[in-house]
Amino acid sequence: MFMHPQWDPVALSLGPLSIHWYGISYLVAFGLFLFLANRRLKTQEFLSTSQPKPWTSAMVEDLLFFGVLGVILGGRLGYCFFYKPFLYLAHPEQILFIWQGGMSFHGGMIGVIVAMIFWARLNQKSWLEVTDFIAPCVPTGLASGRVGNFINGELWGREASEQLPWAMVFPQSGTWVPRHPSQIYQFLLEGLLLFTLLWFFAKKERPVGAVSGLFLLGYGSCRFTAEYFREPDAFLGLLAGGLSMGQWLCVPMVLLGALLMAYAYRTRVARG
Repeated sequence: MFMHPQWDPVALSLGPLSIHWYGISYLVAFGLFLFLANRRLKTQEFLSTSQPKPWTSAMVEDLLFFGVLGVILGGRLGYCFFYKPFLYLAHPEQILFIWQGGMSFHGGMIGVIVAMIFWARLNQKSWLEVTDFIAPCVPTGLASGRVGNFINGELWGREASEQLPWAMVFPQSGTWVPRHPSQIYQFLLEGLLLFTLLWFFAKKERPVGAVSGLFLLGYGSCRFTAEYFREPDAFLGLLAGGLSMGQWLCVPMVLLGALLMAYAYRTRVARG
């Protein structure tokens, strides 16, 4: 059994300026997106110049900007209205208090989809073509975020057997019971496993919507599984069916992903 190292959340202090590990994890996520997206541009399907507006590196930078806006706005609104709707409806001004914490992946994903729809219209692209392009570049960013969660000692796991070799005590939880390091589980599942699956799946040209569908199906399945080991939010606990809010939010993702893949292969719309 291990003890969480209790790292200082501040990685570096420069006078009044403090750089947090979680902020660094976001920067790493954005850097990985730029690197992987530019690698994607070099594949045959995106090298085509026959499209009305061919893909360029400048487009990747714009995509990142739109995506960051979608993550921040959607993630915050998703947390407020998925997890604490009555609080924020009664005190809407607190939606702006982002320094108090509270972001939702599912809300961030919806925000990114909306941002990609706007970007696609501006750039004469199908929005599913855009989401197919970015989907394999996202899981490494999710992995980086989970590393930030682990360093901060937040989003710890449920109680585990003392016999589990990698069980860990998180003093931040207010208890000294051994727990699953669920942040690491999510790093491995939603990050590395999903990245590997999507990256190799997308190496071959697929019908429009297939890669996006696999992302929804894959992330929803990985997150649903990991939630069995993650401590549910104290203010919510477990909901109907003994499932957490995170699991219930994954159910429509999995269904939509499966439907989108079926639609993609049934219609087999080619890119460009």
